[in-house]
Amino acid sequence: MSTFTQSIDVDVPVTVAYNQWTQFESFPRFMEGVREIRQLDDKHIHWVVKVGGATREFDATVTEQHPDERVAWRSDSGPEHAGVVTFHKLSDTTSRVTAQMDIDPDGFLETVGDKLGVIEGRVKSDLERFKTFIEERGQETGAWRGDVPR
Repeated sequence: MSTFTQSIDVDVPVTVAYNQWTQFESFPRFMEGVREIRQLDDKHIHWVVKVGGATREFDATVTEQHPDERVAWRSDSGPEHAGVVTFHKLSDTTSRVTAQMDIDPDGFLETVGDKLGVIEGRVKSDLERFKTFIEERGQETGAWRGDVPR
């Protein structure tokens, strides 16, 4: 299993960054390879992704969520992974978004991609696209302010 952490500073208040991140169905707009996400309920999400030319579907559970602080999840099916995204107020208009992920690549191509840093690079690029997405909008597309205790 590989573990890595990537961060990016975004020029929006922490509440705006957090609120946008809770809009899981918008992820295909800034995450490479993510084709579709359906939020099934407050804690369950169905993903459709394209990795190395193959389309994969899996379910994930939100294991912890606290407004303006963190969203954590783990996969229930498909490739084994878990992660947490944290939100830090740097000023009234700037925040830091940090993604920490644990991924167990599934199959030869994903294992090679992991060893070459492709997966970590993709997360870094996804955060950069998130920054562009939210800064250009200046506001979130929606919000879910509920709390999911650990």
